[in-house]
Amino acid sequence: METSILQQVKKKAGRFIELQLLKTGRVLDVRVWESSDMIEIDLHLPFANVEQWIEVPYIRFWVDNLCFRDYTPFGWDAETNTCSILIDTVHEGAGSRWAKQLETGDYIQYLKIESTHHSPDPTNFIVALGDASSLGYVLAMQQLTLPGSRFDGAVLLENQHTGQLFKEYFSSPVNALANFDEMAFWLKEQGYCNRHTWFYLAGNEELVAGLYRLLKSMGLMNVRVKGF
Repeated sequence: METSILQQVKKKAGRFIELQLLKTGRVLDVRVWESSDMIEIDLHLPFANVEQWIEVPYIRFWVDNLCFRDYTPFGWDAETNTCSILIDTVHEGAGSRWAKQLETGDYIQYLKIESTHHSPDPTNFIVALGDASSLGYVLAMQQLTLPGSRFDGAVLLENQHTGQLFKEYFSSPVNALANFDEMAFWLKEQGYCNRHTWFYLAGNEELVAGLYRLLKSMGLMNVRVKGF
């Protein structure tokens, strides 16, 4: 009985949030990457202040009753209020289930759009490092870095097909690497200057912690971190 009452309360609370707080957008296109767990979704967000996205943003989407997931938009256009998100569905969960059922023309709802408070240093070289869960973050950092010649990066994509498709689909200097050892070797080969390079790390906690320790051991001190 208590469980049933609690469920009813949650449903009522969920409906209140939906009616009072959520904003609406529309799905323009959905692309499921072949032989990959990645889903790319184009969105129109008419109520978003896209012109104010001067730091890497994130959107808190309503994916199930009283359940939200944060995803980073990239490739945004302020004139049309459009953007894209990438969702790695390798792990089963509410966010993955939500992404898999979306179709072109569907309406989506989100609670808020906030800043990660990460923006590229205005003058120094920018290197973004991440994994499949933070691919949108890396691409957003690339978009914000001007001129583009100041940007470099790498992402750990264990699925070989995901890495191949990333390089085919995006005009990006970001390298797709298969494991941490490859990323460590790649970083050491670049010979980045500590004084004039800023590193932005994003992804799962284990990867971010490992990269942070590696960069410090290499004497690279200008590091900012965003966990997912």
